Amino acid sequence: MRLFARWTARWVGRRAARWTALGAATALLVTGCGDGSSSDGKGGDGGKAKDPARPSATAPDGGAAPASAPPSSLTSQKPDWGRCRSTEGAPAPGDDWQCATLKVPLDWARPDGETIGLALIRSKAKAKGEDRIGSLLFNFGGPGGSGVSTMPSYASTVSSLHERYDLVSWDPRGVGAQGGVRCRGDKEIQAAEAVDSTPDDAAEERAFLKDASDFAQGCRKAAGKKTAHVSTTDTARDMDLMRQVLGDDELHYFGISYGTELGGVYAHLFPKHVGRVVLDAVVDPTADTVGHAKNQAKGFQLALDNYLRSTGQDPRRGSEKIAALLKRIDSEPLPTSSGRTLTQTLAVTGIVVPLYSEAAWPSLTSALKSAYQGDGSELLRLADAYNDRDTDGHYGTSTHAQRLISCLDDRQRPTVEETKRLLPEFERISPVFGSFLGWDTAGWCHDWPVAGQFDTPEVSAAGSAPILLVGNTGDPATPYEGARRMADELGRGVGVLLTWKGEGHGAYGSGSGCVDSAVNGYLLNGRTPKDGTVCS
Repeated sequence: MRLFARWTARWVGRRAARWTALGAATALLVTGCGDGSSSDGKGGDGGKAKDPARPSATAPDGGAAPASAPPSSLTSQKPDWGRCRSTEGAPAPGDDWQCATLKVPLDWARPDGETIGLALIRSKAKAKGEDRIGSLLFNFGGPGGSGVSTMPSYASTVSSLHERYDLVSWDPRGVGAQGGVRCRGDKEIQAAEAVDSTPDDAAEERAFLKDASDFAQGCRKAAGKKTAHVSTTDTARDMDLMRQVLGDDELHYFGISYGTELGGVYAHLFPKHVGRVVLDAVVDPTADTVGHAKNQAKGFQLALDNYLRSTGQDPRRGSEKIAALLKRIDSEPLPTSSGRTLTQTLAVTGIVVPLYSEAAWPSLTSALKSAYQGDGSELLRLADAYNDRDTDGHYGTSTHAQRLISCLDDRQRPTVEETKRLLPEFERISPVFGSFLGWDTAGWCHDWPVAGQFDTPEVSAAGSAPILLVGNTGDPATPYEGARRMADELGRGVGVLLTWKGEGHGAYGSGSGCVDSAVNGYLLNGRTPKDGTVCS
């Protein structure tokens, strides 16, 4: 997942708050990191991980290590459910919510070995007895989004499902208040905002890659052994242990954004344990590092074009005007009322934020108007909300977790030279976002201490129960084509595609009665919509 794929993370997880509380909403952005790979795109150092976080075992294809069944000491554990505490950025939820810790193997190749704890949260179903279906697990995206802090705020969106399901979420490995990893401090993060994420000369390239290396080394020190054991595959195995501990024969699951990739990987590993699974805002499982970046360049440019049309502007001319603004900011950052300056990277982050929801488009109009007049305050506020920065200058750790997870997943790591050859294509796709996404392919996992596991995740799930995929034709962060490809990859009779002709990231709970009714009917009553159903 790359620059704007990071922007698919926790934003959707806070949909319950919508745009009434932008300051509480969070998502992900960090500038890229680099070319720590050979030119074959397979990763540097011959595909071997560097100490101290060397994976204990690797599959023959370079993927995740083979795993054994967990011991009974883990499958029979009884979580000590109790009152939830406040978490970073979120107050303690009410009495309806309970929290606990689940023990999972650090290394799934050695399930009898060292364990780590994952924070869980749940609210029991309203229904009792046979009317209760079971637990419904939620992953809100990222990777890096905290399920423990997000689940209570999302409960109103899924109130119909709460009648018959226990609502359950968790903080995956490396994520959240309990097990989250902080790779650098607040002052270092703010200083890094001045690093040009679209370098214009050799000096800026060196600074760009040095910042990436520094971040990688900070993660290595902070995460230690965990650096090699936070992959999507590890988390999918954790989910199956969670299923057993919660007492469910099948996994019922609702995955959003990155959570759809996690759901696909789970279905591949445990097809016979798939229950009712919904994947909304679907990640393209066939896209590699560069493919994801191109997909998102197209997706965000499409959303920007639609926004510009809604304001009566010609999309081409409007995009050129915004690109010219970003170029000026690159040369001379804008002042803001906070005393900080708006850099080019912060400006493009602020532009991306309102594209996640059509309801937020007016905030983009206002922020751009101010920026054209020389004031970057509004775009900076949008970027800060997206970067999880509070008014005291404290940053959350979700971006750190996202990098840990995605760089352990992703094997393909383009060099700076390879990226430069791709830049003209990226800029043709999007004059506003293309160069940022292009450079990010070279930067995100530069000098990373652990080799990536795969070029694309394996999600084929022969023998699985039908899985409902919800694709939004106007989704900027996970373009609609990804839902079609996920359906194909899951396999015949498994992937069932429901299309919504709408705007914004995700579909369920976004105002379409057609979508909500279809999803609720599937999860509550087992009514699978006809493949190819369209909600307009």
